[in-house]
Amino acid sequence: MIQEDGLEKAGDLITKIIPGSVKEFLGYELFHLGTDKKPIVLTVGMILVAVLAIVLTSVVLKFIRRIVTKKLSHDGKIKFVSVFSFAKYFIYLIILFIMLDSIGFNITAIFAASAALLVGVGLALQTLIQDIISGIFIFIDQTVHVGDIIELEGKVGRVEEIKLRTTRAVTIDNKVLIIPNHKYLTSTLYNWTQNGALTRESISVGVAYGSDTKLVKELLVQAALSNKSVLKTPEPLVLFTEFADSSLNFKLIFTIGDSFQASIPKSEIRFEIDRLFREHNISIPFPQRVVTMIQDENNNVSKI
Repeated sequence: MIQEDGLEKAGDLITKIIPGSVKEFLGYELFHLGTDKKPIVLTVGMILVAVLAIVLTSVVLKFIRRIVTKKLSHDGKIKFVSVFSFAKYFIYLIILFIMLDSIGFNITAIFAASAALLVGVGLALQTLIQDIISGIFIFIDQTVHVGDIIELEGKVGRVEEIKLRTTRAVTIDNKVLIIPNHKYLTSTLYNWTQNGALTRESISVGVAYGSDTKLVKELLVQAALSNKSVLKTPEPLVLFTEFADSSLNFKLIFTIGDSFQASIPKSEIRFEIDRLFREHNISIPFPQRVVTMIQDENNNVSKI
């Protein structure tokens, strides 16, 4: 009986001491600033709550990311992760502001005091912000995809990777082209493959007046079909474009399956056109000017 009474008293003592100790531990002030009316207090409990909030937020964000990306394609996952990473920082920033406000910091006063600094930082990061916003627009409106062949400011490349700030492309000579995403908003973008991998290419050529135009048409079609990169369907098309000052101008239009390598078959077709024209005595004229020299009675020479 004596032992049982002793255990009961010990148990009562523990239940009284431990809750009070935990409460005191959580309420222990690490620092205390300011006046009694507007104190800034940081306790152990606040730190634990902040850590718990960050951990829970991280778990929830990972869960959302896993659910959303579960049925997305590989390209879609890459785009979503880029935007999601950008949004995640804002969520953590909001949590930080909430915690600062909970310990007594005046967030409004902080923003007001740092307004000039924030304006300066905003101006300094203007291009970076433009790149990020443009990257988000690219992900949303599907303007460019990985594998597309694009032309921007005279540069042509195949898109290898789309990030939130930049797009990485590789040119035909295997050089890496890093494109800031804001270029898509400020410049004209040509997407060669948005309507499919097949593209129509053209070669312009002029022949001398008096040439057999029907024969010229046949030779141009023959030159195009002789190249293995040119598709037989649709058939190459020849347009008689104009009567120029010194030539009859034609345009040869044909379809190829890989526009990224278009310069190679176009060069080969030009070689073949030159060979066929020489073989059939069709000349390609060049601009010529006639200069007339006139000499007056004072031996002054003028040109017309």
